[in-house]
Amino acid sequence: MDDKQIVDLYWARSENAISETSKRYGKYCHYIARNILHNDEDSEECVNDTYLRAWEAMPPNRPERLSVFLGKIVRNLSIDRYRSYNAQKRGKGQIPLALEELGECVPASGIEAGIIEAMMFTDIMNRFLADLTEEKRKIFVRRYWYLSPVKDIAREYGISESKVKVILLRVRNDLRQTLEKEGVTL
Repeated sequence: MDDKQIVDLYWARSENAISETSKRYGKYCHYIARNILHNDEDSEECVNDTYLRAWEAMPPNRPERLSVFLGKIVRNLSIDRYRSYNAQKRGKGQIPLALEELGECVPASGIEAGIIEAMMFTDIMNRFLADLTEEKRKIFVRRYWYLSPVKDIAREYGISESKVKVILLRVRNDLRQTLEKEGVTL
């Protein structure tokens, strides 16, 4: 079943929408949650909550790319759960590491700056990512969107961990320069 058919099931309020979503995107959603939470039970709960959120969001939303829609939901739910579990235990897992790495080149007030600034930032980021080579873009997204450990990225792309770290460092430096050139306050 393709995305359009699954979304149509949500709009028809068919309970089959959840099972079809699970068949098509269950592993994908679990992968995202597991990378953030490092716990299968919590990951499974976030995936199930993702299906509920999707059910509540459709209608009125009709996502064109269901994978992106679900990925965003499960990622946000997983990060929220991670933050609530680790409020007193900062420093564990990939979230603090990834955020610390990006902290030098991403503006601290990104969300608080307002809708227009957020839209401008998104446009700058999209252009920046489009200008990267495919390998650099995939490594960057794997690290900072999916929050994959450097070790896993290196293994998947068949390169050393040190090469992944160098690529990420160079891309972050390029991002910082791009943001400064665009007038984004860091």
